[in-house]
Amino acid sequence: MSRKAIETKGNDVGYSPAARIFLMLFFAVLAILILIPLYALLLGTFKGGAELFVSGLNLDPTPEKLHLRAWRYLFTGIMSNGEYQPHDYFIWYKNSFLLVLVQGTLTLLISSMVAYGFSKYQFRGKNVLFLCVLLVMMIPLEILMLPMYTQINAMGLRDSYAGVMLPFLANMSAIFFFKQFLEGVPGDLLDAGRVDGCTEYGIFFKIIMPIMKPAYASMAVLVGMGAWNGLLWPLLVISSMDKYTIPLGLNTLFTPYGNNYDLMITGSCFAILPLLLLYLLAQRFIIEGMTAGSVKG
Repeated sequence: MSRKAIETKGNDVGYSPAARIFLMLFFAVLAILILIPLYALLLGTFKGGAELFVSGLNLDPTPEKLHLRAWRYLFTGIMSNGEYQPHDYFIWYKNSFLLVLVQGTLTLLISSMVAYGFSKYQFRGKNVLFLCVLLVMMIPLEILMLPMYTQINAMGLRDSYAGVMLPFLANMSAIFFFKQFLEGVPGDLLDAGRVDGCTEYGIFFKIIMPIMKPAYASMAVLVGMGAWNGLLWPLLVISSMDKYTIPLGLNTLFTPYGNNYDLMITGSCFAILPLLLLYLLAQRFIIEGMTAGSVKG
């Protein structure tokens, strides 16, 4: 069989023209449904708090109602009436960014090392320990919060970022994902590294980690989203306002004495940007991980 025939056969997934048109329409409708809330959020940032209080988030793009006063308040602290009212939004932003950077890096490193041990080493109790990993994945975070908080408090880590990050550095979902990915890496590759004089750590850092780039990219998006959007656990641990992250800070805008809709809506929209950039940067590796294998023959 010629190369062209093989490629043609490989590209033919067996869908009829009608089925392809249906799938295109289905995914187009799905994309529109996903984008509508984002459009409403973005449109709300150009209407301001007074309009949102009256009509809420909607899809009405009336030009007379659109302005940049909410965005000006976000970046300068100058309100729509011309008064200067400082806010701590960019302090929250910096705190969230540093937390995601440190927690994401450590989580990917520690979780991948644990998964590597489960995948490529044989030791007593291995199956029992991995079963514990699966069981912890099934337990909701709300059930674990009380013992976690008690432990963090006993360690003196309350009101610190270490207390926020420590319980999640060995992420059970990441461990499971990385282990399944590493199952496709042949053991001969590791043996070749040992023959060449690599230490066990050298094998991991020089051989395994480059292979795991697609897996790292996929899990970085999920871990980053979890750390960036975390509210309930940081709310229990953090008590100092100068350590608030974006979800905690925006939550303080809801008070019995009034709500700062201008900062809340623009701050929520601007907070999406890092996650969007993270996904766009990791998209190539995510697609590579889904379409290619961990090792190309």
